[in-house]
Amino acid sequence: MKKHSSFVTGLYEAFEVVADKTIAAGAKAYMRNQFEFIGLKSADRRKIFKQYLKENFPEQNEFEQLIWEMWQLPERDFQYCAIDLFLATKKYWQPETIDLIEKIAIHKSWWDTIDFIASYLAGNYFLLFPENKIKITNRWNKSDNFWLQRISILFQLKYKTKTDTALLTKYILNCANEKEFFLRKAIGWALREYSKTDEAFVLHFVEEHTLSFLSKKEALKVIERKR
Repeated sequence: MKKHSSFVTGLYEAFEVVADKTIAAGAKAYMRNQFEFIGLKSADRRKIFKQYLKENFPEQNEFEQLIWEMWQLPERDFQYCAIDLFLATKKYWQPETIDLIEKIAIHKSWWDTIDFIASYLAGNYFLLFPENKIKITNRWNKSDNFWLQRISILFQLKYKTKTDTALLTKYILNCANEKEFFLRKAIGWALREYSKTDEAFVLHFVEEHTLSFLSKKEALKVIERKR
């Protein structure tokens, strides 16, 4: 059995103090029994990890190793912590950081981590290194991996007025005929979120292009609530 780093061992110990088997079982069932859980409420996990990180902040040369170590652990809680560590070290990101972002995206993939990776990791990365945006997101959008396709549609979710609508349009239309639920949902979510910034754009988009019922329904949710 592979030995854990002292960072991960200490984190395990901190979590186990408040672990609850009932919470663990409920979380596992909610995630369709795909992942194990330690048994922590989200707020408790974040609070414990924030304090732990404050007291045990790793060296810069350890960041990627620790993120990947946590990503491989069976308990899903550690993947969430890996994302939090990734964000906490944003000022140290380099152009090649995208390699690790993609690596965690295609391992243990499910909506809970993918959506954070899209909005907060990939989204922030392309604001820091815009010169890499087109090349990488275009490759993701054309990928056979629908989770990477989902990220290509959602990475601008928090961009608001900075959204590249031409790129969003291209990536949505490239996937509009896909039957995958998570892609159809992503299309609707991306449009719904952007409707808060430019309602007219989204209305026009939905009128001009053929979208699945799910995508269209999701896209118009915010707009229809106002009526």
